[in-house]
Amino acid sequence: MNKLLFFIFFVLITINCKAQECNFSTSDSVNLYINVKGKGSPCLYIHGGPGSGSYWMEKFAGDILEKHFKMIYIDLRGVGRSTSPSNGNYSMNRMIQDFEEIRKFLGFESWIIMGHSFSGTMVTAYAKEHPESIKGMMMFNCSLNLTESISKSWIPKACEILDLKDVSFYQNDTINIQDKLNRIFPLLKEKDLTWKLAYANKENETIMNNTFDEIPNWNYDFGGIGMSHKDYLINFKTYTPDIKMPVLFFYGENDWTIGPKHYKGVLFPNMLLWKSKVGHIPFMENKPDLESAIKAYCKKYGF
Repeated sequence: MNKLLFFIFFVLITINCKAQECNFSTSDSVNLYINVKGKGSPCLYIHGGPGSGSYWMEKFAGDILEKHFKMIYIDLRGVGRSTSPSNGNYSMNRMIQDFEEIRKFLGFESWIIMGHSFSGTMVTAYAKEHPESIKGMMMFNCSLNLTESISKSWIPKACEILDLKDVSFYQNDTINIQDKLNRIFPLLKEKDLTWKLAYANKENETIMNNTFDEIPNWNYDFGGIGMSHKDYLINFKTYTPDIKMPVLFFYGENDWTIGPKHYKGVLFPNMLLWKSKVGHIPFMENKPDLESAIKAYCKKYGF
């Protein structure tokens, strides 16, 4: 009886659920926001940003995703509706531990994992460390090498958009990438041209930005450090030949944020490679092709 009472008490303090929404407390006492919706094979969405949260994906693409999968939307530690770790632990190992704790709590033996943009780093690392927990991966406009995406696509395209005559500063490999971004990003903002790196038009950028205002008290902690944290700056492409589960690798031919040629060097042995006429946000700007890719993936691999 004492063991049963302890278990009930543990559950009550570990998770506070209302309908499909939950606040889950990790083993290091971070409260993570979770929302479970849809039907089908369980699929964990690991958002990008690094501080974008899961809300916009649910809002703009939930109608497609939830037809095919039981979606598990989460806000990472230090993002959105989740709290921040008191010790500042945003390491890759701790993120992966969060995913495993959530999987076990929800009672899934294994699941599909889905990533977008920055989270290509986490999706790949998680698959490498816990292949037994993952039966498939869907990667949409993902970077597996942030340094490459920024230096080979983002910065050169930004220079082109700004019509800069002297780009020697940005082509100098001895200058830190962050210093380059700190100089060029304000120029894009000043001319209101940032949208051209990711969107088909300015209106879609505005719609996306407005979604963050719909959530009160948004947590930006991880968003402020994720792009400079050493754990996320390695070349994760080197892991791909050894990751055996089926992968959908979807990329945009006009995605200058990641790079339209970033798929080169991504060598998952069991991969459906899908090129789309879209920029960085297919969930808003080319949903028919997005769903076609998902259907093809599910048919090919039996999900």
